[in-house]
Amino acid sequence: MSDALMMSLDVGYRALVIGASGGIGKALADQLAEDGNCEKIVRLSRRADGLDVTDEASVQRVAEGLGRQEFDIILCATGALTIGGVGPEKSIKQISAEAMMAQFALNAVGPALVLKYFAPLLARRRRAIMAFLSARVGSIGDNALGGWISYRASKAALNQIVHTAAIEIARTAPASTIVAIHPGTVKTELSEAFAAGHQRFEPSDAAQRILTTLDGLQSRDTGRFFAYDGTTIPW
Repeated sequence: MSDALMMSLDVGYRALVIGASGGIGKALADQLAEDGNCEKIVRLSRRADGLDVTDEASVQRVAEGLGRQEFDIILCATGALTIGGVGPEKSIKQISAEAMMAQFALNAVGPALVLKYFAPLLARRRRAIMAFLSARVGSIGDNALGGWISYRASKAALNQIVHTAAIEIARTAPASTIVAIHPGTVKTELSEAFAAGHQRFEPSDAAQRILTTLDGLQSRDTGRFFAYDGTTIPW
């Protein structure tokens, strides 16, 4: 893989990364910032901008603060596997209503709110991409191990949200591509406690793989679920 990223969006494209203070989000923003074709990169995060995707008023405030700007690529890199010190369940007996609701709030409802308030900022008259970090474990068809019920279910919900929204957005922005993407296992705090026996990518490598895959997608791919290497993941 080349070290140089050059997105094939129009020269002078504008990019927005939500969750830009996290391991993958920061790497994605850094990669885009280094692309000579990128005219502007906007980085948003809870840490820097007070953007809390679990708070609708917060999402609305930050989105409206961008005015009428248009973006050619919007990436949502929010999400968590462990929330409030509670990690994924190993057994049905470990299900907690509170923990499950927290997973859905951050991993499913949050991205839905991002779609509601940020999708209108996508460029309408030219090719545009909006992508949400999902996870292979959110695939129902690929699940042969069980466990992690709350996290799996929240990511499966995210995939349905993305697929459904893509159908609607295509009616007014037919050149757009809205997808869910699995980043692989990346060396971040999210995966640290669960990485034994798994190959992990450096965030910069993962970001380049993700962006290369996204750059190869067309409007006919909208509403689908991809892995970082461009392969399709079953729902």
